[in-house]
Amino acid sequence: MTPADSTGAEPDLARYIRPHDMVVWGQASAEPRTLTGLLLAQRARIGRLRCFVGIPAESALTLETSDGLDIHSYCGSGTNAALHAAGRLDVVPVHYSALPRLLTDGPLRADVVLVQVSPPDGTGRHSLGLADDYFSAALDTARVVIAEINDQVPFTPGARTLGTGDWTAAIRTSRTPGRLPAGRVTEQTRAVARRVAGLIQDGATLQFGIGALPEAVLGELGDRRDLGIHSGILNDTAMRLIEEGTVTGARKSADRGIAVAGLLSGTEPLFRAAHRNPRVRLHATAYTHDPEVLAASHQLAAVNSAIEVDLTGQVNAETAGGRYVGAVGGAVDFLRGAARSPGGLPIVALPSTARGRSRIVARLDGPVSTPRSEPLIVVTEHGVADLRGLSVAARVERMLAIADPAHRPGLEAAAEAIPAAA
Repeated sequence: MTPADSTGAEPDLARYIRPHDMVVWGQASAEPRTLTGLLLAQRARIGRLRCFVGIPAESALTLETSDGLDIHSYCGSGTNAALHAAGRLDVVPVHYSALPRLLTDGPLRADVVLVQVSPPDGTGRHSLGLADDYFSAALDTARVVIAEINDQVPFTPGARTLGTGDWTAAIRTSRTPGRLPAGRVTEQTRAVARRVAGLIQDGATLQFGIGALPEAVLGELGDRRDLGIHSGILNDTAMRLIEEGTVTGARKSADRGIAVAGLLSGTEPLFRAAHRNPRVRLHATAYTHDPEVLAASHQLAAVNSAIEVDLTGQVNAETAGGRYVGAVGGAVDFLRGAARSPGGLPIVALPSTARGRSRIVARLDGPVSTPRSEPLIVVTEHGVADLRGLSVAARVERMLAIADPAHRPGLEAAAEAIPAAA
């Protein structure tokens, strides 16, 4: 299989993919966009398909190319939100650590995996390059694996490697991987980031999610020493901290001297810096989100964002205004790990308001993504509410103190209706 046969025709994916197959591919920068573009262009000829997708980054899958597909995802990020709002995408509310099992056993088991890999090394092995992550488990169980060998994908240490015997067919391409640049950082976001950064000490091991706030937190840590990284994702800002010597991993409990992640997602400088970089290692979700590994990490600071948090510490990270825009994701996995880590910090951070509305609320407008039974430290630009080990009444008091002052009177009135045994 090549990008085009001798007549200039596109490769015929119908040779490998059957109607009603579940097709899975890497998310964000790891999406094999030539293959997904071909799949979507040929979807009418192949027949109705099921797909499981993750975070989009310049994805070939859009509202215009999604008809005729039954699409599933764990998240509503980016363009997934529009797909969900249009009734084209079903969200599976699941912890990130459960995703590998979901795709290898059960109703969402992958029949076909489309995978983007690097050029081969001297032994003929190709690196997964930009993501080992959750989808790679399905490489062992899928009926068909089709590879896109992209000469702009880095050969990343630690990432699983594949040889020609590991796929059914392959194409060769040369294109910049999908980019996921940092979001716009407002002064409010920066103020929250400074509060979070003030909690993080030299030598801490960092976990962070995707978005403007986690990147802003990283941007405030330039004066720290010997930070480590064990995270689901590695982005441009984190790579800059590695190159500047702020992140050395010298005090990590495991993988000392190495930044561990499941996914690289950002822009070209990140992709170039990761190539054969001994200070970076990719691992599958089974390792990055392993509860025992996280609990043993030195001072694991888990920094996760939220859409809203109620006065008792329940977190909604999934929906806003009735639209699915987030995910359950790996927050609970990492918050639990940080809570068990010696000196760990299970942090949920968010600006106190959005569009004039309080994000500290008396009652959640969406689902409970993280229950209040999890030990949490909630941070806004107005302060830090450490809820670990507190009663309901004490939690309410601390949450009121970090709400926007303009909204506190209304929240205080609503709090009177919350019984101490709520």
